[in-house]
Amino acid sequence: MPGTLILVRHGQSTWNVENLFTGWVDVDLTDKGRQEALQAGRDILQEKIVPHIAFTSVLKRAIRTLWSILDVTDRMWMPVENSWRLNERHYGALQGLDKAQTAARHGEEQVKIWRRSYDIPPPPLSREDPRHPRFDQRYAEVDPSLLPAAESLKDTLERVLPFWHARIAPQLMADKNVLVVAHGNSLRALVKMLDGMSEAQILEFNIATGVPIVYRFDAQLASLGRRFLGDAKAIAAAEDAVRKQGQKKHDPQKESAVGRDRDSQPG
Repeated sequence: MPGTLILVRHGQSTWNVENLFTGWVDVDLTDKGRQEALQAGRDILQEKIVPHIAFTSVLKRAIRTLWSILDVTDRMWMPVENSWRLNERHYGALQGLDKAQTAARHGEEQVKIWRRSYDIPPPPLSREDPRHPRFDQRYAEVDPSLLPAAESLKDTLERVLPFWHARIAPQLMADKNVLVVAHGNSLRALVKMLDGMSEAQILEFNIATGVPIVYRFDAQLASLGRRFLGDAKAIAAAEDAVRKQGQKKHDPQKESAVGRDRDSQPG
């Protein structure tokens, strides 16, 4: 039988807290994020799942989360492979912008389309923009034509799938337990593929930071289902927080004042 797959989204990052579009920008974990990473390791350890190989992106928030998990599980010696193909979805020209402010400017529905639609990418970076990945040394060995200037979730899945088939699936078929520590959208892409989700279903699917997702498979590597490790109520609250990131912020005092003005108007 194939091995077990463990997916973990990195712990809370500094730009998660600031509610900024992050994408391929290489931000670090917050103190809370580091604690989430350690808790993910404890959850995996408690489940008695022993990973044999790990895969992660080339972004430090995922790498540091993996380090913490390997430390807690006493597996720091096992093989680890980094790949740009496991990076977060590239948010193009939105990277660095505040999600709530962007929603206030362009509307929540437009931001939801940019964030969560399956095949509509956000506005792309110019090839001459210094933020374009072709100027980043970590991608120096990657064919520049493969490097995105912006991605939809469909683009992200098409980028992740070759790595799944070439590196992850063969390890599972060799009865190895595989740990993948990556990002919200690169993992959503994998979940869509593994669960056979429709485009509408994946639009509403959220992955909380630092929560292990466990998959087991039949002999043909078809998923037998997924489950989350950790406290169910805390996971649900964290997923809801992810869902609300693209909503514009509301000012209760301003809304109250508007309400009073309306109440004072003649009927």
